[in-house]
Amino acid sequence: MKVESGKFYFIKDKFFDIFKDYKLMQNKENGNKRPCYFCFNDPENEEIIWFVPISSKVEKYKNIYENKKKARKKVYNFVFGKVLGKEKTFLIQNIFPTTEEYIESKYQNKKQDVEITESLKEEIIEVSLNVIKLAKKGIIIPFYDIIEMKNILLENRYTQEN
Repeated sequence: MKVESGKFYFIKDKFFDIFKDYKLMQNKENGNKRPCYFCFNDPENEEIIWFVPISSKVEKYKNIYENKKKARKKVYNFVFGKVLGKEKTFLIQNIFPTTEEYIESKYQNKKQDVEITESLKEEIIEVSLNVIKLAKKGIIIPFYDIIEMKNILLENRYTQEN
């Protein structure tokens, strides 16, 4: 499957089995595939794709955002924007890396790719790259070590190839 940066996808259960100790968001909810994830390519390694879950619990995350904003100037946990005409929260705090073999399917609506504005894509990617940069410096915003996850994925791919 050709993964397109800036599109939405679902992740295979197998990925969550590998990283079960990382307390990632649950892959399924009430029998539905959830959440779907906004993805973009890693600028340093073409094998890695970053995934940001989206949530419809906008008010919950706006309240958290406002409380965090009172405590510090820049909040990297969330980006807010419209998906299919409805306000959603992009949970940067739940970002994680993966590789193509763990992607289940593209999220589509009425057999069409789900799209968001270019400015929203740019904002999500910019904030996410800042979170990744901070993680490399040991400042962890996600609830788990995303750099360690990236290294595990790359080691597994290298081991499988040899």
